[in-house]
Amino acid sequence: MCIRDRNIVKMNHDAIDRGIKSLIEVDVPEHWADAQDPPKPVKEEPDFIKNILRPMNRHEGDELPVSAFSNMEDGTFPLGTTAYEKRGIAVMIPEWQIDKCIQCNQCSFVCPHSVIRPFLLNDEEKKNAPEGFVTKPAMGPQLKGLQYRIQVSVLDCTGCGNCADVCPAKEKALIMKPLASQMKETENWDYAIKHVSVKDNLMPLTTLKGSQFAQPLFEFSGACAGCGETPYIKVITQLFGDRMMIANATGCSSIWGGSAPSTVYCTNKDGKGPAWANSLFEDNAEYGYGMALAVKHIREAIKADMKALISMDIPQTLKDALQAWIDGKDDADASKKATADVISAAEAYKPDNAEAKKLIDSIMEKRDYLVKRSVWIIGGDGWAYDIGYGGLDHVLASGENVNVLVFDTEVYSNTGGQSSKATPTAAVAKFAASGKKVKKKDLGLIATTYGYVYVAQVAMGADKNQFLKAVIEAEKYDGPSLIIAYSPCINHGIREGMGRSQARSKQAVESGYWHLWRYNPELKKEGKNPFILDSKEPTGDFQQFLNGEVRYTSLKKTFPDIAEELFAKAEEDAKERYENYKRMAGI
Repeated sequence: MCIRDRNIVKMNHDAIDRGIKSLIEVDVPEHWADAQDPPKPVKEEPDFIKNILRPMNRHEGDELPVSAFSNMEDGTFPLGTTAYEKRGIAVMIPEWQIDKCIQCNQCSFVCPHSVIRPFLLNDEEKKNAPEGFVTKPAMGPQLKGLQYRIQVSVLDCTGCGNCADVCPAKEKALIMKPLASQMKETENWDYAIKHVSVKDNLMPLTTLKGSQFAQPLFEFSGACAGCGETPYIKVITQLFGDRMMIANATGCSSIWGGSAPSTVYCTNKDGKGPAWANSLFEDNAEYGYGMALAVKHIREAIKADMKALISMDIPQTLKDALQAWIDGKDDADASKKATADVISAAEAYKPDNAEAKKLIDSIMEKRDYLVKRSVWIIGGDGWAYDIGYGGLDHVLASGENVNVLVFDTEVYSNTGGQSSKATPTAAVAKFAASGKKVKKKDLGLIATTYGYVYVAQVAMGADKNQFLKAVIEAEKYDGPSLIIAYSPCINHGIREGMGRSQARSKQAVESGYWHLWRYNPELKKEGKNPFILDSKEPTGDFQQFLNGEVRYTSLKKTFPDIAEELFAKAEEDAKERYENYKRMAGI
């Protein structure tokens, strides 16, 4: 043992000795033995929250009897339970500066935890608002006569600061303030959520601003502050959440997506929200594929029942509704309208024909499948690039109408920071301690070779509108789609901190580290090139970007003799990839 090691051991021994010698006797008053906690106000909460979530969060889950889970034998948990947790973990909270706000809604768009939202108030809602619930006239011809407010849920916020960081106002409309100074906002949040109606039909949801007036059906997850993954799925639930089915691969998205007893996916006022279930690394794509096939089979059975009904002597209004559903069943908006008409006409019809009644009952039993489902298969790069790649390739090749979203952190994040095939050259990770020697796999480019798979690479912080456009195109496309989303991660060791995760995505694109593009097979039908390169020529410094993350700079300390060589190779790999994209785009 060297002298330095002996000194460290001696310091530990000395600390133990001092601890024993420094013990002080504390006199405990006798009346403390009968002390009782003051009574707490009784809140009206669902039984699941009182009887299961609260005990489990107190680490008393092992004490729950089997009977507590009665009527939950199939393993399903109710949605939206994170709304009851109110963790209050943030040190600093964004405070809205009403006079500085330009009402762009970008803060809401990028929020990883859905804690900052824009609200539109009518006269009655404004009149009944609590004192301090300040608003300003909403901007835009579609919003005339309404009041606008940005509201923060301070007890659900993690204090990452991305909202304030991306605020484009000349003077920041969000300023980070200590939590204690913002506790008054809890009453305002409660009022906004409970008494201000969601007004998501006034502006197109296909726009950045308009999308944020829709209720996020993903909220208050336990993801890291500033998480680069969750903003993507949050926005997707605002667009399609009321008809989504999600097959989730093991990884970060299974931890922030469904750590019992918390459920981050929630429902709207009509009780509709994403159905979520988790599978393994190796078979999640097939799991989601099975969901899609099951839904397809059920809807084909509905179609057969409707055709049989139409051939019978039934009211014309019911025939028209059934035919409209058959004609538009694979169009989301058309199926929603037709579904309402079918249910209304079916409920009004009182058949005296036993066969007609049987068909009506069969259709109504499957009524939840009338609206076109949006099936999403999601997971990280460890799943999509590596362990689950064989299954993913099989599902994409099938041609089935499913949507795949890959959170690309370029490393196995949740499972320990191991290198994946998404890890770029020179990055340090487990199993690549001296820097990865080979370049990153181009999953998106491989998928384009099928010719009938919609593919996009996106980075929200770099181009929010490109991401939004890609998601809408992918979901609308009648076939398989694959969206690969750049996701800054705490594993990257971002020197500026996770409060700059959105800015980090922007830097990645500007430096040529990450590229934005879309491959849309529909364009081939118009005689156009299906490959669209959305990234411009890099203007940033590639090496400076690498130096902004510990996963790269640590290589200089541990293996300085090869660091610069690998950094140069990483830059060449990125340039080669961009030049390849340019050729595909015909530039």
